[in-house]
Amino acid sequence: MSAIKKNFSLSNLNKIRLRMVIYIAFFWTIIDFVIVLLRENEQMHKEATWFRETLMFSLSLIMGYLFVFKLRKLLRNYPLWINFLLKSVILLFSAFAIIFIIQFTNSYFFQNLNASESYDELIAYALYHNWLLQKIIYWLAIFFVTQLILIINEKYSPGVFIDILSGRYIKPKVETRIIMFMDLRDSTPIAETLGHSLYFEFIREFIYNISEAVIEFEGTIYQYVGDEVVCSWKFAPKNTRKCLNTVIQARKNIQAKSNRFKRKYRIVPDFRVGIHIGEVTVGEIGVIKKDLAMSGDTMNTAARIRSACTELNHHFIVSKTFVENINLKEWQVKSLGIVELKGKETGIELFSLNI
Repeated sequence: MSAIKKNFSLSNLNKIRLRMVIYIAFFWTIIDFVIVLLRENEQMHKEATWFRETLMFSLSLIMGYLFVFKLRKLLRNYPLWINFLLKSVILLFSAFAIIFIIQFTNSYFFQNLNASESYDELIAYALYHNWLLQKIIYWLAIFFVTQLILIINEKYSPGVFIDILSGRYIKPKVETRIIMFMDLRDSTPIAETLGHSLYFEFIREFIYNISEAVIEFEGTIYQYVGDEVVCSWKFAPKNTRKCLNTVIQARKNIQAKSNRFKRKYRIVPDFRVGIHIGEVTVGEIGVIKKDLAMSGDTMNTAARIRSACTELNHHFIVSKTFVENINLKEWQVKSLGIVELKGKETGIELFSLNI
């Protein structure tokens, strides 16, 4: 039974995408409903209106799924303008299929026309009322807005776009956060071996697998710096566990793709991690390009801890504060003693994770 439950469980990433599908369906259905209400020359029965919008929502779910899951993956490596164009053309044909189904069912079920009469009415309406041109412009505008929102939302980590849109951090806030720095181990020799172009593809795949793990456990990706991923969670006992699970999942993601990495690059990536907990100041920065910035000693300390991985020859190092806020078994953690970190006046106790 547990195996069946596991097979049908959704990853957090897919839950986020599924929510986007539902938002798209609601957005398109509401717009269609408003358009129907504004049509002075077309009176529809209440039952017909609700039937139309229920059908619209159901079919929009299918289109949203196509939009977010299938086309996104299929067109991921195409330039943005080609991505826009191909998606719009594919979805435009899908939109006309939706309109045909809605108009046909309305004529058949609510105007008591037979199938042939319903079809003739639809063709006549499309040919003699500029319906085709209006619908093309209408749906292209909707697709453009939808794609624009998706692109802007994908630029930020889940939830960050909403924070910027709502102005939550216009006035900087001090928050206690779990900060994690993750970067590629032995990046310099790997770059020398692969060359610039292949190394960039290598880094892109490496970061993709790391990012999937972060999103899976509801972390916020703060920034990418070369081969480094900086992410955070708002401090809570459950989030310290999510942070640790992210590290474990990142290793699993890379191990699952190890054959692909070996075949394409002849190297399987490994990474280092530094984790710390403390207060950071979070606020909006930028004029033309707005973003959320985090600053404070906690950020510097977490970065220094990640750097200490090389000096102390350990993969995963965390601060004492992190260890004190997560329930780890004795064999999972080992004290490295008080360590002097570069740029810090006093040393702090660090621990190595055995995971």
